[in-house]
Amino acid sequence: MLNFAFLSAPQKHVFSSYISRHTPLHPTVQNPNFHSKFESLASGVCKASEFPSGYGGLREKASRGKRVLAVVSSEPVVKSEGSGRRREESGEGFDAIVIGSGIGGLVAGTQLAVKGARVLVLEKYVIPGGSSGFYQRDGYTFDVGSSVMFGFSDKGNLNLITQALEAVGCKMQVIPDPTMVHFHLPNNLSVRVHREYEKFIQELTSYFPHEKEGILKFFGECWKIFNALNSLELKSLEEPLYLFGQFFQKPVECLTLAYYLPQNAGDIARKYIKDPQLLSYIDVECFLVSTVNALQTPMINASMVLCDRHFEGINYPIGGVGGIAKSLAKGLVDKGSEILYKANVTNIILDENGKAVGVRLSDGREFFAKTIISNATRWDTFGKLLKGEVIPKEEENFQNVYVKAPSFLSIHMGVKAEVLPPDTDCHHFVLEDDWTKLETSYGSLFLSIPTVLDSSLAPEGRHILHIFTVSSMEDWEGIGREEYEAKKQFVADEIICRLEKKLFPGLKSSIDFMEVGTPKTHRRYLARVDGTYGPMPRKTPKGLLGMPFNTTGVNGLYCVGDSCFPGQGVIAVAFSGVMCAHRVAADIGLEKKSPVMDTMLLSLLGWYRTLARGIIHS
Repeated sequence: MLNFAFLSAPQKHVFSSYISRHTPLHPTVQNPNFHSKFESLASGVCKASEFPSGYGGLREKASRGKRVLAVVSSEPVVKSEGSGRRREESGEGFDAIVIGSGIGGLVAGTQLAVKGARVLVLEKYVIPGGSSGFYQRDGYTFDVGSSVMFGFSDKGNLNLITQALEAVGCKMQVIPDPTMVHFHLPNNLSVRVHREYEKFIQELTSYFPHEKEGILKFFGECWKIFNALNSLELKSLEEPLYLFGQFFQKPVECLTLAYYLPQNAGDIARKYIKDPQLLSYIDVECFLVSTVNALQTPMINASMVLCDRHFEGINYPIGGVGGIAKSLAKGLVDKGSEILYKANVTNIILDENGKAVGVRLSDGREFFAKTIISNATRWDTFGKLLKGEVIPKEEENFQNVYVKAPSFLSIHMGVKAEVLPPDTDCHHFVLEDDWTKLETSYGSLFLSIPTVLDSSLAPEGRHILHIFTVSSMEDWEGIGREEYEAKKQFVADEIICRLEKKLFPGLKSSIDFMEVGTPKTHRRYLARVDGTYGPMPRKTPKGLLGMPFNTTGVNGLYCVGDSCFPGQGVIAVAFSGVMCAHRVAADIGLEKKSPVMDTMLLSLLGWYRTLARGIIHS
């Protein structure tokens, strides 16, 4: 949940109006021929002459020295030499096509490019990032999703964003966040998750002194898992040479992770903690990780977040979260691969043997490669991009056990700075009166104020507030446009009223700018069915055992992102990208592999997942 993405209103939306005004009619691409232009644009401030022709609005913005929304060039993808035939016609050159430029897709693409693969990333919109993108309006730079960023550090092995950027020669400046989140919970429970672990434990145990031993034991198990994971070189769990190599080097750590793999955080917490309110607090912590309570949150996922926030800490990239995807896209181009914008993939093409060999765009063009990597959800991949094809049995099993998590309503807001008290924390979670409302629509609120860390994101004397809350697609279907707009305003007013009472008196009168997004928005602009942000189990899962990895039942097709192991969140999808790149690289001959061991391991993993899903389903 901490990294979910939100755009603004489906009607009269700044993003859609920007695209319609400033995007050329033909698709656009970044490629090595346009590196110098891309590099200057990526820096954020450019001269008017540096923009491609036809970008009148962008030229005007640049002349005022403002950051631009998107970095694109106006050339189609073509062969750089020889006959000049378009690759989409010849099918030559690409080792992998990545559908979508979310963090998972970009990490997979850049990792492959670094290994020497030729990669083409196809992005539906005019900027990279998906859920981790950005947009600009009236002098504000808004993160599309959450501003809570993990993975920036210079130590350990879970600093996956740092590693991904360094792999392609990029580095981002970040601002340390002293507090991951400030919880405002029922019964006046107000807990700050401090960067310093001891300070956080001291604050939490001050509310629950009788549970100090249980708190230390629960978080002690989290640290045991985190330290084991952080000590390993992270690659594909579907590649046996890597797996066996890691096991022989670090047997204790591997066995530790294997022990906790089928376990959930709520069960571990209940071994040591009895206080119902403290257990409800653990539920809230896990809800931020996985959008479900502790009993349904895999212990490994919970441990990654509950410990990494103290090990590496939360760090905000200067200039906004969107800079991560921009930097990765630039690195992809620097390594000789390409990214094509306004490229809406509608079909994955299979050959006569059922192998994925290419993709078809909405404009009819086709691209071909040795492998296809889908950064779409598994529901979109197998329900839309492979529509009409037989769904593999393993995918049917997955969809029988996991359902689409609900979407969110989001509010991007610019406010007068004086409405915020001094020393306001960057991130807040609000659940006022009733613990049982945690997972209900509009029950809890998550709030990011990134300008507390980076004031350059807003005009002088202003702050950005980004609020989001659970909301299902069913709440917004079957109503006309006027009713839809009225409902958005009503729900937003209710949320603002709650924040005025709890945190910021006078908030409504201080609003300088506001846009509201709904599940329809997320479905439309992020191409995610029902606006979902990943899977959640129908029943209590066996930890992570039921989650699918990157390979699929379709030869040549891989999945990456939040509906793959290990799940949701920036670190998780980056990990998914690293694993996917390693598995694909082995399959196309860029990494060592053992075909016999491959077959045995993949069969074993499939059996384990089937067994785990059968247990869950029963």
